[in-house]
Amino acid sequence: MTETPEDKPAKAKRPQQVYTLLVEVGRHENDGLPKGATGAGLVIYASGVDEAEAVRETVAILKQADLAPLDVTGYGTLAEREKLGHEIDDEERALMDRALAENSVIVAQMTPFYGEDRGERG
Repeated sequence: MTETPEDKPAKAKRPQQVYTLLVEVGRHENDGLPKGATGAGLVIYASGVDEAEAVRETVAILKQADLAPLDVTGYGTLAEREKLGHEIDDEERALMDRALAENSVIVAQMTPFYGEDRGERG
């Protein structure tokens, strides 16, 4: 007897969550970073079923935008950050809500690095 779609147990769909990520980017042609910058740090809110998915989607989008992601640090979900005692203001919450509603990656802040800002090794 062959299985029909009705016979298979429904896979539980995992809910999307928003993760706070800090992404360090290096220079790349046409990256839009200011002249003289050696790279930048980006605070990002990205949706995903888990942090790994949020990181993958973020890196893919940044590469499409001609940025060169070097390092990603995850700070967890809103609930995880609150549990750690992070203060999260209304503007930050609104951006997280938007990332969840739009299933998107939102760059909340971009800080260019110049010279030794990034703690360059040399």
